Amino acid sequence: MKIAIDGPAGAGKSTIAKLLASELGFVYLDTGAMYRAVALKMLNEKIELADVASVEKTLEKTSVEIRYDNGTQKILLDGEDVSDIIREHAVSKAASDFSALPCVRLKMVELQRALAEKRDTILDGRDIGTFVLPNAEFKFFLTASVDERAKRRFTELKNKGAECVLEDIKRDIEQRDYNDSHREFAPLKKADDAITVDTTSMSIKEVAEHMLALVRKKEA
Repeated sequence: MKIAIDGPAGAGKSTIAKLLASELGFVYLDTGAMYRAVALKMLNEKIELADVASVEKTLEKTSVEIRYDNGTQKILLDGEDVSDIIREHAVSKAASDFSALPCVRLKMVELQRALAEKRDTILDGRDIGTFVLPNAEFKFFLTASVDERAKRRFTELKNKGAECVLEDIKRDIEQRDYNDSHREFAPLKKADDAITVDTTSMSIKEVAEHMLALVRKKEA
């Protein structure tokens, strides 16, 4: 079985996907981390977003792998574990920009589909239900207000000891929402057959229980 979870930044997709994967015994594939890894490579190589030819050339010599260490997913960029550094704010922002390029998305989607064919899998992202896995047995679209998503991101960064300003994060999220939903190729969009879950006033536990109940009802 394949479960697709889409939605904007900060809606809780990754957290919920991990919980569902644990409860159901599925493999969780963090597609966002894959795009972050590519963005990190471009930043390290000082490749400009507008220089698509250089992006394509760099992609040809870029390796993004996903491995599991005692159940914990690790993201390897050219053989190096970058699981922590790709969560930095600058990388997150760059990921939104570079992921809009068709050449980047096609490379990642090819890998995502191959991984999803091997086991029961949960994927989260922006275009999983509409583009990556259009035939997924379950499709969810998680959302929340911009203010709530900004607060969640602010708290996450503060807990990691990062210096950040709530209003700056809110502006970044609004810009990322616009970028993700307006890109020409595979934009952020709710699949016609996806179930919408507004997480604004729900706890993580409440969201997970709601979605698990729907999946288990179909399994039964």
